[in-house]
Order: sequence, then structure tokens, then C-alpha cells
Amino acid sequence: MGQAAARQGAEAINSAIASRGRAVVILATGTSQFPMLESLIQADIDWAKVTAFHLDEYVGLPATHKASFRGYLRQRVVERLPALAEFVMVGGDAEDLAGEIGRLNDRLGRETVDVCFAGIGENCHLAFNDPPADFVTEYPYIVVELDEACRRQQLGEGWFESLDAVPQRAVSMSIRQIMKSRKIILSVPDVRKAGAVRHAAQGPVSNAFPASILQQHADATLHLDAASASLLA
Repeated sequence: MGQAAARQGAEAINSAIASRGRAVVILATGTSQFPMLESLIQADIDWAKVTAFHLDEYVGLPATHKASFRGYLRQRVVERLPALAEFVMVGGDAEDLAGEIGRLNDRLGRETVDVCFAGIGENCHLAFNDPPADFVTEYPYIVVELDEACRRQQLGEGWFESLDAVPQRAVSMSIRQIMKSRKIILSVPDVRKAGAVRHAAQGPVSNAFPASILQQHADATLHLDAASASLLA
């Protein structure tokens, strides 16, 4: 699953480099992305022509915390790709959070995203857009409130010692910004995600199931394992 997602992504990245000299990608984090990222960084890609953003980051969490997404990507991607042209970080612990979001929105707002790698949460969230998600705003990054189901997922995956330790807010790429990506590639393993996958792929499009919006994207691919696909008709 992860290898197939990485292979598809590498082809799209190389196609963008061939056609316009560079590529812009969005990288997701979490345990579901481990195999995909491991395969992607080993792909035959001219990383000196690739700019990477990431989907989201907890508000107030330092990059040194084991749950920090920018720390995750530094360790698993950036430090292993010294040729990478640029990694644009989301500083969720910035003293001036509004200023940080303004910087990110200006930076990403000037780009065309070639490939967005993502997952789907147990509550069907896309990035940290928990239900009911904002399907309207055009701002690239927004501050969102994390619902209890989302926070319990983070706890269950071992990123935090207690539910109280899981932040209640995050900076997330917005739904509309994700949908602007030319290609969206999702890796969604595990039986815990089976219900979310069913809602995303076969249910009605509703902000109560944020990832269902992907049905309206022209080029979105779900990479599943048998467990996560087990509830599909």
C-alpha cells in the first residue's frame, strides 16, 4: 500500500519537474504515513527541485515534542534528503500565531500544489479538519478546534501520555486548499479507519464526514489495505 502510494506520487512529482522545472508537494504525518514516506524518499526524484509543505501542526507544541509534525518530518524526511529545495514548516508554537499563519498563507497562496499526500482520521477528518469541517474558507491555513475523537486517536497512537496532554487546537491546511492540489494521494490502513473510509468513499458528501469532499476531486486516489477497505460495498 505505502509503496504503491509512493510510486504514484513519485511519478506525479517527476512529471511536474519535467513540465515546469519544479514540484510542490504536501506531506502528511502520523503512523499511517510511515511506509509511504519511507518508500518516497528512496524514489528516483530530483529533490533539489522539490518544495515541501506539511498539512498541520499542533498549536503550542514545540518541534522537540515527539508528537510534533514538523519534528516528525524533519526526522523522517528532511534530514534524509539533504538536497530537498525547501521545507516550509508550520510553527504551531509561534508567539505570534496570527503572524505565522499570515506568513504561511502568503507563501502557499503563491504556489500550485502538484501532489498532496494525506490520510484520513478515524473521525473522517482530512488534515485536522474535524467534523463539522469548514468547506468554505479559501485561506490556505486556519486554526481549528480538535474534537475528542481526534484527540483520542492521537492518544491511542502513542503520541501523548494522557488525553489532557493532547492539544485542543491545531493549525491545519484548509479543505479548500487541499482540494486545489492537482493530485491527492491518500494512504489509509487499519480497521480503525474502515468506517471513515466507507463514509469518505461511498457516503454522501457532508462536512460531518470531511474526507467525503474528496469525491468531488478530479484526481484523488485512496490506497487501502484489506482491513481499512473491509466495510466498502
